[in-house]
This record gives sequence, structure tokens and C-alpha cells, in this order.
Amino acid sequence: MASDSFDTPISDEEKANIASNFIVHAPPGEFNEVLNDVRVLLQNDSILKGASAESFANYNMEQFLPVKLSDSDDMVVISKHGLTEDGRFIDPFRGRSFKLDHLRKEATEIEDYEMDSKAEPYRKAIQDALRSYIKSYYPHGVFSVFGSSDSDITVTICIEDHQYQPKNYWNGRWKSEWTLTIPSGSNTATLKGNMKVQVHYYEDGNVQLVTSKEHEDELPISNERGTADKLIKLIGKIEANYQSSISENYNNMSDTTFKALRRQLPITRSKIDWNQILSYKIGKELKNA
Repeated sequence: MASDSFDTPISDEEKANIASNFIVHAPPGEFNEVLNDVRVLLQNDSILKGASAESFANYNMEQFLPVKLSDSDDMVVISKHGLTEDGRFIDPFRGRSFKLDHLRKEATEIEDYEMDSKAEPYRKAIQDALRSYIKSYYPHGVFSVFGSSDSDITVTICIEDHQYQPKNYWNGRWKSEWTLTIPSGSNTATLKGNMKVQVHYYEDGNVQLVTSKEHEDELPISNERGTADKLIKLIGKIEANYQSSISENYNNMSDTTFKALRRQLPITRSKIDWNQILSYKIGKELKNA
């Protein structure tokens, strides 16, 4: 009965779903490698094409892909917060929108976009305050700030930094997302954030570090510039604490986690005299001779 289930062919739809799952879970900086491997496994480009469009878009938005527009010095973070109803992405630095080729990672058909007028004063102030923070703490950092409003004002910050070292067999990415909600008529805003680190090390093995942390806080509201300065100061403190906690955790790991994974004494419950280990081996060989 079990053999019959293994002999049942997988449908093209199931193959497309499996391919999509591989693609969206590609480690940072290894999208093309995973895509090429999936293509070899499928041996059918029509199935891959059916699975690719949505998978590519979801991967790029999840990874906070940085994209450079041809006529701008600022790179834009690709995320769901910058996605318009017609499938375009917002360039908040210059008030434009564009189409994105998710495979080639190229922006095309750039045109003007009307930013949310109610949220724009806060969004712009936060963008200006964030620029110096990114420059100071993220060597290759990219950020985008998006704004929207209904009865409340919502400003979302997306931060991305990465380092790819394929020659040294590792790649890694930092991403953080912060959403500030300013209720109408209130003097206090709510801040919700998520920080995530993903590192893949694959020399003589295959190890991934994936860690994330959520944070929620409150922020007093003043004018746009004052609110922006207080917000960036708070975010800086939270992100620094998170980075420090990761470093401390791995510095202590050898005394805790790694010790729990291995036997501290051999099964004889006596320590091995490593200085005598060679004589032990010679003695055993003589005994068996």
C-alpha cells in the first residue's frame, strides 16, 4: 500500500508548489543558486514559470530587496508597505512609482506618484532623521519610509543591510520593520517593531542562524521634527540592545548549549589522559599480536 503511494506521480501543480517553497526559503544572497537548482530538479521551465512570478515577488518583499532607480542616489526597499493596488512600488524619496522585474531586479516605467498628504509631514521628517542613523550604524544600510492615513496616521520604516561572502561560504542579512501609529487627537503614538537576522554558513556543512525579536512601545507626540528625533533615538536604543543580546548569547554558548550537546566524560566516567593516548593504542596492538 505504501509503495503505491510512492509510485503515484506528482501533479504539475504540486511540483509548482514545492518549487515555490524552495524559492521563497532561499537564504540571503543565494536566490539565483536556489532557482538554478530548482530548475535542474524540475526539468520543465513551463512549471517553473507558473510558480515563479508570485514566488519571486514574495521573496523580494520578504527579504526587503534594495533596488536602485537609474536617476536616483537613494536605493528603495521593496516591501509590501510600498506596494500599490496596481502592483507597482513606491519610491518615497522622490514621490514616484515604478514596475519591478522581480527576476532581474530592475525598476522600469517610472512615473509620478501622489504621496499621502496627511501622513507626509511626519513621514518626511522621519525619513530625514533616519538618514544619519543609517549612515552611522549600517555600513551598507538601505531604508525606506512609507506613510498612509485614514482617521490615524501610520508611518512604516523598513531597514535592510546585508553582507554576502560566497568566497568565504557565508551570507547574511539584517532587516527591521517599525510601524508608528499616531491616533487622531492623541498625544501618544504606538510603536511596533520586528528585527530579524538571518545568516547562512556552508563551508563543510550547512548551518543557518535565524533569529527575530518583536518590540512594542509608546512615544510622546510633539511636532513632526521632535517626534522624528525621539523615534529614531528609541529605535537606535532597541536595535543596539538586540544586537548586544545576540553577541552575548553566542559568547556564552560554549559554556551552556555546546556543553549540553556533548558528554563531558566518556562512558567509563573517567577522564582520558591525552598525553598517554598513543601508548594506550600501542599497548592494545601488542596485546592483539
